[in-house]
Amino acid sequence: MEPQVQHGVTGSVATVVIRHPAKRNAMTAAMWRALPPLLKTLAADPEVRALVLTGEGGTFCAGADIFTLQGSPEEAQGLAVAAEEALAAFPKPTLAAIRGHCVGGGSQLAAACDLRFAEEDALFGVTPAKLGIVYPASSTGRLVSLVGPATTKYLLFSGELIDARRALRTGLVDELLPEGELDDRVAEFTRTLVSRSQLTQAAAKEFADGRGDRDGYWREQARGSGDTAEGVAAFLERRQPRFTWTTSG
Repeated sequence: MEPQVQHGVTGSVATVVIRHPAKRNAMTAAMWRALPPLLKTLAADPEVRALVLTGEGGTFCAGADIFTLQGSPEEAQGLAVAAEEALAAFPKPTLAAIRGHCVGGGSQLAAACDLRFAEEDALFGVTPAKLGIVYPASSTGRLVSLVGPATTKYLLFSGELIDARRALRTGLVDELLPEGELDDRVAEFTRTLVSRSQLTQAAAKEFADGRGDRDGYWREQARGSGDTAEGVAAFLERRQPRFTWTTSG
C-alpha cells in the first residue's frame, strides 16, 4: 500500500493515521497535501466531535520523507506549514497519540494538536538545524507557547532528541502512559471529550490559541444555545447532560 494518511470515525471520534511504515511514517509530499482537505471534511461532519492523530505501528512520525521533497525547500516547507495550520485550526478538540519517534515534521504536527498523550518510550526532536533549514516563524511561535523560549531554543539550536519524561516536564506532552496503555487512555479521554459541551470547547480553544477576541460572540452563542440551561439542569437532576450546540452553530 502506498504511503498515505488514513482515517476512520468511531463513536464521534475521528482517528487520522499517518501510514508510511517503510520510512517510520515520514510524511511524503502527497501526504502533506492530503491532510488539509481531509481535515476540512472531518470538521464539517456533525458526527465528529473530537479527532485523534497517530502513526501506524510503533512510531508516530519521523518527519518529512526527504526523498519526496527534493524540489524547492520553500515549497516543501509550505506544504508542512499548510498541514500544520489546518490541524491547528480544526474546530474540535484534537489529541496526538504518540509512540516511538515524534521528530521534525512529526513534532510540528503534534504541536498543532490541542493535547499530546505519549508512551514512556517516545522520543521528540525538532531537527531543522541538522539540515540548515529555517524553522517557520508560526511553528516556532507555537512551540514557544507550549514549552517556553528556553526549551524551544534548546530543541531548535541542537536538533537533539529528548525523552518522553523530559517532554512531559517541559509541557510538550500532557500525559505519559506505560507501554500498552496508550490506546485505552486515549479512548477513555475522548469519550469524556465527546460528552462535554462543544460550545465550551470551541470557545476555550479559540481563546487559548489567541485567535481574536470574540468574547461577546461566544456569550451570545451561549445564551441562544440552551447548553447552559441543559448543563445546570443535568447537574441538579444528577444525570448526563444532552448538549445540542455544534460547531456549525
